[in-house]
Amino acid sequence: MAQTMLATSSASTSAPARRINWRSMTFIVISMLLLAFTLIPILFMVTTSLKSPMEIRTAGTLLPGAELYWENWTRAYRNVPVHIYLLNSTLTAIFSAALAIVLALPVSYVIARFNFGGSLLPSWILGTYVTPPIVIAIPVFMLFRQIDSLPLIKDTIGWIDTVHGLALVHAVGSLPVAVWMLESFIHKVPHELDESAWLDGASRLRTVWSIIVPVILPGIIATFIICMILSWNEFLFALILTYSDASQTFPIGISNFIGEHGQQFGEMSAAALGGLVPIFVLALIFQRYLVEGLSEGSVKS
Repeated sequence: MAQTMLATSSASTSAPARRINWRSMTFIVISMLLLAFTLIPILFMVTTSLKSPMEIRTAGTLLPGAELYWENWTRAYRNVPVHIYLLNSTLTAIFSAALAIVLALPVSYVIARFNFGGSLLPSWILGTYVTPPIVIAIPVFMLFRQIDSLPLIKDTIGWIDTVHGLALVHAVGSLPVAVWMLESFIHKVPHELDESAWLDGASRLRTVWSIIVPVILPGIIATFIICMILSWNEFLFALILTYSDASQTFPIGISNFIGEHGQQFGEMSAAALGGLVPIFVLALIFQRYLVEGLSEGSVKS
């Protein structure tokens, strides 16, 4: 009995100590820091929307006082037509993203499959995205004004102060990103699929529509969401090309809380939180496609 206990004791003392997985701990710490970095601005907006104007200007604390000030929420949506701005932003983002995908898909296919333009054309297309928007803002406005002065356009539909005109500008602005992303997705599709379709008598357009699009559908959805986010956050062209509530987008509507007598930070925070909902819901619904598309298209074959 004593020998058995001694053997058990020696086995337990000789067992190696459990090693700490520093890689996993480092990953968890970095993830928590990134999560906090992302959520702190949202938390700040939530607490600001629940503070009174005097508390916002005088108190230095993050959390509101004992009594919550809900008047910011009612005033934000009563004094400014936030719902109209949200609708305009949604329509503009959807139309511009769809148009960018339609224009970018054939361009990306030609570049990826036939090496059209070599390495210069893709770099030049992507380089146009880093051009400061203010450089072309005035020329775009003058061009739209000249188009609106034409009798046929003037009597039917205009391009200035319209949702479809702003959507066209946003589509052109997000086109380089759409081409860059879709090209990386098409690069990962085997060439044998195209050759099989050609042997069966399919045209180039039929190959893209029937073969390429179903294979890279997660990438198309991911590109569509990215283009929608770019359109949703755009401010400069929305400020220059729209001037009425019927066409102004949400970023312009938020600026209406800044007046000559000060800034309504509480109402602005309440309205901004409402503007986060559509994009968060969209990303939540298509989360699987977004992650799958971005992960598959991140590395070219």
